[in-house]
Amino acid sequence: MSSLTTDLVLLGVVVAVIASQLKGMTIGTRRLVVLPAVLTVLSAVDLGGPEHVSATDIEYIAASAAIAAAVGVAQGAAMRLKQRSGALWGQMPPWGLWLWAALVVSRLAVYVIADARGATVAASFGAIVLTLGINRLAQSGVMALWALEKGIPIPLGSTGGGLVSGLLGGRRTW
Repeated sequence: MSSLTTDLVLLGVVVAVIASQLKGMTIGTRRLVVLPAVLTVLSAVDLGGPEHVSATDIEYIAASAAIAAAVGVAQGAAMRLKQRSGALWGQMPPWGLWLWAALVVSRLAVYVIADARGATVAASFGAIVLTLGINRLAQSGVMALWALEKGIPIPLGSTGGGLVSGLLGGRRTW
């Protein structure tokens, strides 16, 4: 994919995530664990590709990851979580958009500084996806802990239905 196409796809994913969080949704394991883990692992593997990862790259990636995780924890704490129809349901309040803005601005700042310092891997698309995955994992961790503490089941599928649940013969939780 071209750089513009890749950027537009990532922007579309982020807009879809934000829209679903603002609307509110049932939160299943696909949304909570699988997608963030896949983003994180695949992008981390991609970072070890043909380009040399320098110490400066690692510094900027680590800084960006720490910021993304902190914003993710704040996003998780901001979610309005409750049990609905026997499963975890959550909604981001409108002011949560400020947290998304903080994530984007921090990543852009790291990108610009890393690029200026020659840290090409830290300024790559893979590093952006890695920090997004870390952000999603951090938010998911907060929401999962809240659900476990309250005894609220988390459906296997993103909405409690779909392929995974259908293959297992109905609505299952973990």
